[in-house]
Amino acid sequence: MSSSKPPSITSGSRPYPHDHTPLTPSGLRQSRTVSSSSMSDDTTRDPAGPSTRHDLLNDDTDETTSLLAHNERVHDGPCDHGTFSPRVSSPTPRAGTLDAEIGSIAGSDSSAPSSETLLKGSWRKTFSSKVKSKKMTDSRTLAQQHGVKDSWWMYLSYYIPFLIWIKQYRWSWLKGDFTAAITIASMYLPMALSYADNLAHVPPINGLYAFAINPFVYALLGSCPLMIVGPEAAGSLLIGSIVKDSIDLGNGEDDNAVLQAKVAGVAVGIAGATVFIMGVCRLGFLDSVLSRPFLRGFISAIGIVIFIDQLIPVLGLHRVAKTAPGVTHGSTVDKLEFVLTHLGDGHKLTAIVGGVGFVVIMVLREIKRRLQPRYPGVAYFPDRLLIVVVSAVLTYQLDWEHHGVPILGKVEAASGHVFQFRNPFQLSHMTHIRNAMGTSFLIGMLGFFESSVAAKSLGGEEIVEGMQLSPNRELVALGAANLIGACFMAIPAFGGYGRSKVNKSTGGKSPMSSLLLSVMTVICIFFLLPWFYYLPKPILSALIMAVAWSLIEEAPHDISFFLRIKGWTELSLMAVILLVTIFFSLNLGIAIGIGLSLLQVIRHATRPRIQILGRIPNSDRFANAEEHPEDLEFVEGCLIVKIPEPLTFANTGELKNRLRRLELYGTGNAHPALPRLRPQASNRNVIFDIHGVTSMDGSGTQVLEEIVRNYRDRGVRVFFSRPVSRQNQVWQLMERSGIVELVGGKHRFVDDVKDALRMTETEDFEGTGACAVASDEIS
Repeated sequence: MSSSKPPSITSGSRPYPHDHTPLTPSGLRQSRTVSSSSMSDDTTRDPAGPSTRHDLLNDDTDETTSLLAHNERVHDGPCDHGTFSPRVSSPTPRAGTLDAEIGSIAGSDSSAPSSETLLKGSWRKTFSSKVKSKKMTDSRTLAQQHGVKDSWWMYLSYYIPFLIWIKQYRWSWLKGDFTAAITIASMYLPMALSYADNLAHVPPINGLYAFAINPFVYALLGSCPLMIVGPEAAGSLLIGSIVKDSIDLGNGEDDNAVLQAKVAGVAVGIAGATVFIMGVCRLGFLDSVLSRPFLRGFISAIGIVIFIDQLIPVLGLHRVAKTAPGVTHGSTVDKLEFVLTHLGDGHKLTAIVGGVGFVVIMVLREIKRRLQPRYPGVAYFPDRLLIVVVSAVLTYQLDWEHHGVPILGKVEAASGHVFQFRNPFQLSHMTHIRNAMGTSFLIGMLGFFESSVAAKSLGGEEIVEGMQLSPNRELVALGAANLIGACFMAIPAFGGYGRSKVNKSTGGKSPMSSLLLSVMTVICIFFLLPWFYYLPKPILSALIMAVAWSLIEEAPHDISFFLRIKGWTELSLMAVILLVTIFFSLNLGIAIGIGLSLLQVIRHATRPRIQILGRIPNSDRFANAEEHPEDLEFVEGCLIVKIPEPLTFANTGELKNRLRRLELYGTGNAHPALPRLRPQASNRNVIFDIHGVTSMDGSGTQVLEEIVRNYRDRGVRVFFSRPVSRQNQVWQLMERSGIVELVGGKHRFVDDVKDALRMTETEDFEGTGACAVASDEIS
C-alpha cells in the first residue's frame, strides 16, 4: 500500500498529510470495547436524534441537573410559575366551536354562544380568519397566553404609525418640531428649487412639490420618527437624464416645460410604484444586496458628475454651451473638456457671482462644522438662506438681470395651475413609460438604499414608544409618498441623512416636524413664490456644487480603509463605476455597478462551504481540518463532513464536486489535476454533521438524495449527526425523499459526531465478525 502512495505534497515529518491514518490516531472508536458491541439489538439500534433523547429522569444527577428537579414541589397547588419567581398565571386558551369552524385560533369562550351573537360576530371572525397572516395569528396566541389584549387597532397602528405617535404627542415637543421644520425649510427649499431647475430640468415649483407632499405622506406611514424625506441630488440628476433622453428621442424641445414635467411625473410614478410593490412583497432585505463599495463609488461618481455639470452655469458659460454641439447632452468628459477650453469665454459678472457664492458657502460650512462641537446652537444658523436672500437683494438693487446674470424668474406651474392632479400612468404616456422604466427602477432602489442608511442611523433610540423601524414599512411609506407626489409631477423625494440629522440637532422630536415642513412649503407655494423671482441662478448652482463636494469628500476615507486592508476587489468595483460613469454615462455606470455587485452576491451564495472535520486531541470536539491538519487527529475509515448552512438550489450546484474533492484529497484547496491523495479505504464511512442545515428546498433535497444514493451503491455507510428536530421541515423532506430509508433507518441519525463514530466501529466489528464466521464455516 505504501508503494502506491503518490508523492508527498508537503514537507515535514508528516509525509502523507491527507492519509487519514495519522501518527496519533483518534481513540474515539477504540473506546468502544468488543464486549460493548454485544449488547442487545434494541439498544444498538435505538433511534437517536434531537427529538428522541434518552430518559433523563432515570439518569444520575450530575452538573447538568436542573436547579429544581421535575418531581419536586416548592408549594401546594398548581405549579404555573417560572423557575425562580412565581407569577400570575396566564389565561388558559379555550377552544370555541365557532372559532374552530371558521378556522380561527383557540381561545374563545367555551360556553355555547347565543344565536344573536353567532349572527352578529360570524362575519367579523370569518373576515379575520381570511385576512390575518400566520404571524398575526401566532401573535394573537402569544397575547392571550400572556394576558395581553389583542385587537385590530394594534395591527392597524403598526402599519399606520401615525396612529401611534399622535396619541403620545406632547405639547412640549411642538417648540422643537416647529424650530426644526422652519430651519429645514430655510436651508432646503432653495435647494429644492435648484435641484428641479438645474438637475432635473423641470420647472422649479416641481421641486417644492416634493417638500409639500412627500414629507406629509411619510409622516403618516413612515417608521422612523426623525427622518425627513425630500429631493436629493442623485435622484434629481437621474430625472434630468430621463428628460434629456426624451428630448434626444424627438419627444419634445428643451423649452417645453409642460412635457418635461409630464416625463418627470411618469418617471417618479414608476419609481414610487416599484418601491411600493417591493414593500408589499416584503423585499426590505434588498437594502443589504448592494455593497458599501458600490454605493460609495456610485455616490462619488454622481458628485463628480454634478460638480462638473454645475461648473458651466457658475462660470457663466451657459450661453456658449447652448451653441456648442454635443455639450449640453454630452458626457462628463465632454463637459470638462468644454470648461477647460472655454474658460475665457464666460460671462464675467456671472462668474464672479457664482465663484464668490461658492467660496462663501464653503467657508460658512467649515465654520459651522468647527464651531458646532463647542456651540451646538450654531446648527440653527440658516447660512444657505442668508446667502440666497443676500444674493436676491443684491440682484434687485444692482439690477444684475440687465447686466446679463441669469435669474430664476417667475416661479409657476408649467400648466398654469398649482397642484394640478395628473395620472402618471395614462396610456398616452406609454412611450415615456417605456423610456423611463430602467432608470426609474434605479431611482427607486438608490432612494431606498439612502433612506435605509439614514433610518438605521437615526432609529437607534426609541423616541416614540411602539414605533419600530421596519424596512418593509419604509418601502411602503416611501413608495406611497412618491406615488402621490408623481400625481402632481413632483421630483423624487427620499430620506436623507444630512437633512434628518439637521432635524434631530435642531430639536425635532416626532414626525410632526415633517407635517409642519409640508405646511410651510404649501404656504410658500401659495404666497411667497414672487419673492423667488430675483434669485441668481449662479448662486443656486453654487449651492448644488457644495452638495456635490460633500458627496465626493467622503470617498478618500473609504479608499484609505480598503487600501489598508488590501481590499482590491472593493477598490476595483469603485474604480470601474467611477470611470464608466465619467467617461460614458450615468446609466451605464449604474448598470455595470449593479451587475458586478450581483455577480459577487451570486458567487458568494452559490459556493458550498462544507468542511472536513478532524478531532482535537484529548477531547470530544472537532474542528475544520483544512486550516491546521497537523494539529488534528483523523479517524481511520471515516470521512467527517460538516455542512454549516441551509441547502438550497443556489449552493448545491457544486456540492457534489466539492464533496468529491474532499474524498480524493482530504481538502478543497487541492488542484483537481493531482492524483488521488486519500486512500479509498478512508471513505468506508461518511458522517455528515448537519447542525447548520436549518432549512432545505426541493433542489437541495434532491441533490442530497442523489449523494446518499451514490454512497449506498458504492457500499459506503452514511450517518447524519446533530440533525434538526423531527418536527422540522428538513426532517420531513428527508423522510419523504427516501434519504432516511437509504441510510438504513432513523438510528443512523445521532446526536453527535462521536456517537456516529462509535456506531461505525460497532458495525465494522459486526461485519468483521460475520466474515470470520463465514470463513470458519467454509473451512
